[in-house]
Amino acid sequence: QVQLVESGGGLVQPGGSLRLSCAASGFTLDYYAIGWFRQAPGKEREGVSCISSSDGSTYYADSVKGRFTISRDNAKNTVYLQMNSLKPEDTAVYYCAADKSITTVQAMCGTPLYRYDYWGQGTQVTVSS
Repeated sequence: QVQLVESGGGLVQPGGSLRLSCAASGFTLDYYAIGWFRQAPGKEREGVSCISSSDGSTYYADSVKGRFTISRDNAKNTVYLQMNSLKPEDTAVYYCAADKSITTVQAMCGTPLYRYDYWGQGTQVTVSS
């Protein structure tokens, strides 16, 4: 079955950390750019962080810069989003997406509603005391 599966979400206190995983099955992520997107209740989906397939270039939204780190482990066919210093405003459903035809990671993160090749089902992150 060809799919992306996110995991690692949960409930965490402000200032805490979580690591999200985006694992591919049925295809290899090597040639795909990967993006992490999130959607909070009542808000539009937004790009959080994206990583290229080729040179490993990355993009971060200003709201998460310095707190989140995206990385990929092609051997494990998985992309990670390490989230530190979490804030209540980070609460959202987080989705990963994969696409072979990305021009720049900034463009990918800037188009959160695009029909990328693959989308995961999402994982809930709740930051609350």
